[in-house]
Amino acid sequence: MQTKHAVVLLDTREHTPEHEHAVHLKLADGLARLLGVERHDIAQPCVHGKRYYYVPTETLFETSEQTPPGIDDEGDLFGGLVCYPHMATKAISHPLPAGATPPQGWADAFARQASDALLRGYSVFSKADARRAATLLLSNGKVRLKPVLATAGRGQQVLEHIDQLEALLAPMDEQQLALWGLVLEEDLSDVETFSVGQVRVAGLTLSYHGTQQLTHDHQGCAVYGGSDLIVVRGGYDALLQRPLQDHLRLAVNQAVAYEQAAETHFPTFVVSRRNYDIARGRDAKGHLRSGVLEQSWRIGGASSAELLALQAFADDPALQQLRASTHEVFGTAQLPADATLFYQGDDSELGQLCKFARIREHGHRE
Repeated sequence: MQTKHAVVLLDTREHTPEHEHAVHLKLADGLARLLGVERHDIAQPCVHGKRYYYVPTETLFETSEQTPPGIDDEGDLFGGLVCYPHMATKAISHPLPAGATPPQGWADAFARQASDALLRGYSVFSKADARRAATLLLSNGKVRLKPVLATAGRGQQVLEHIDQLEALLAPMDEQQLALWGLVLEEDLSDVETFSVGQVRVAGLTLSYHGTQQLTHDHQGCAVYGGSDLIVVRGGYDALLQRPLQDHLRLAVNQAVAYEQAAETHFPTFVVSRRNYDIARGRDAKGHLRSGVLEQSWRIGGASSAELLALQAFADDPALQQLRASTHEVFGTAQLPADATLFYQGDDSELGQLCKFARIREHGHRE
C-alpha cells in the first residue's frame, strides 16, 4: 500500500441525513488515526505522488463521475469499487426471470455459483419482469419486494396476491428501475438476521459474525437497532476455527460462498469492507431456510464497532478475539460507561436519536 496523504470522506449521495453524516465523519477521523494521517474535508490535487485514502458513503462503481481516480486496491479505500451500478446493490444476488433483459455487465454465472447461499428470488430491471417474477414466486407463498437503494429495512413490502403488485410498481421510474433494479424474494417468518463480515485496514484483517437487533423509530416502525459482533484476528478461516453453532457456521460459509462468487465473476472487484446479512427463518411450508439477503461493500451500521475493533487489535498485538457492538436508540439514552458516542441529537428527519458503540470482551487465547 502506498503512503497516504490524508483520509477523505467521499459523500456520493444527493442527500445524507445529519445523523449519518456525523457518524461518517467520526469513522473517517478514526480511520485517519489508525493510518497515522490527517482527515481532509475534500481531496485536493495530489502533490508529488501523494495519495488519498477514501471513505465513500456508497459502494463506488467505475462508470460514475463521482468515483475518484487512483483507487487500485483495497489499501485505497474503506468500502468497495465495482464495475456497474447494479453490482453495488442487492440486485446482483438473484437470477433474472426467464426471458428478462439484463442490464449492462450482468453476470448470470454469479447467481449460479452463489445459488446455495441465497434464498429463492429474482432480480428484475423492468416492471414487466417484476410481474413475471412475482407470479413465479407467489405460487410457493408470500413474496417480499425489496427496493435496492433503501436501507435499514425501509421500503420493503410483502405480497400475498399478484393484484397487490401494481400499486407498488406504479410510482417507480422505469429508467431508475432499469439502472438499479428491484428484488423479489421468498418471505420468511420467525426470522433471525446474522451479520458476517471482514475489514482490511492498515495491514490488519479482522473477521466477524454477529446478530442484528431491531428497534422502533418515532413512528413505531421496526428498523435496524444495532449489531452485536464477535470479532477475530485473521480471515474467515480464523472465524471458522472458533466454536460455532451449526446455524452460525452455515451463515459464515454462505457469506464466504457469496463473496467468492463476486471475486470470480466481477472484474476489478476491489473491497476492503465486506458485510453480509444472512437471514434464517421458515418458508411458507414451515421449512428452515438460510441465505444471504444482501451485501454491504461500504460503511454501514456495524462500522462503528468495526472501527473500535480495529483500534483495539492495532493497540494489542496479542489480542485474538473481542466482542464489539453498535446501538441505535430513538429518544433519550443513558450511555454505558464504556460507550463511544458517535451521534446524539435531534435529527431533523428522524427526531431524537443516539448512536454509540462498545467493546465488551477481550480474549488473548489462540
